[in-house]
Amino acid sequence: MSSPTPPTARRTALVTGASSGIGAAVAAALVERGYRVFGTSRSPEKVAEPITGVEYLALDLTDYASVEACAEAAGDVDVLVNNAGESQNGPIEELPMDAVERVFRLNVFGAVRLTQLLLPGMRARGHGRVVMVGSMLASFPLAFRSSYVASKAAIKGFSDATRREVSPFGVGVTTVEPGSINTGISERRTQYVAEGSPFEADYRTMVNTLNTNEAKGISAEKVTATVLRAIEARSPRPLYAVGSNAPLVFALRRLLPRSVMLRIVARKHGLR
Repeated sequence: MSSPTPPTARRTALVTGASSGIGAAVAAALVERGYRVFGTSRSPEKVAEPITGVEYLALDLTDYASVEACAEAAGDVDVLVNNAGESQNGPIEELPMDAVERVFRLNVFGAVRLTQLLLPGMRARGHGRVVMVGSMLASFPLAFRSSYVASKAAIKGFSDATRREVSPFGVGVTTVEPGSINTGISERRTQYVAEGSPFEADYRTMVNTLNTNEAKGISAEKVTATVLRAIEARSPRPLYAVGSNAPLVFALRRLLPRSVMLRIVARKHGLR
């Protein structure tokens, strides 16, 4: 596989969801490292704080025509960071199926289609990196977050299976799983719980604890440092986890029965 990308190399990166949070931090860091950076937003003209050096492209991941137009506008891309997505909560009984389908289009299908479009160029040039920004919840599922957990587990599955297909051509594919992140995502999360729901008390307990954990979580810049490690590694690992005591909890997952780990995750979020 190719050597790590030198900071001075004029490679091109495409970062989805670059208008705020992790995406904005990754885009800014790549500009500093000498990349030509395309950042995506549903409405580029409405980006509140545009980053100097980032070229913004319109992208609606729920619309395959938009995905294809974005890939065409970006041209030859050496690094793809699939970051954009939706955070969604709700008891499974009360999740509208159109909402479940939307979160999979945003978090999985759009990212997969964009990857499909950009991989052939990476393969032909003999070098490329694809980073899927997932969530530690894919490894440690949490009640009332089933649709989000499933979408992040799915994108990790695509990543893990694709690695061997493209690695002989110098293309590395990896997943970065952040834990609790303090990026304001609590205010943007979509929630579905019916008035008078039998799950409401437990649901509110989980959400309040989740919001508290995120308020104390790691910064987007710390996640960015991990994303950069994945991009610049000679042989990227399948998975990088950061935040929420990742080294400890992944070690415990190897040692403890899965049922025990699920109880620990629930209790960490106020559920018994």
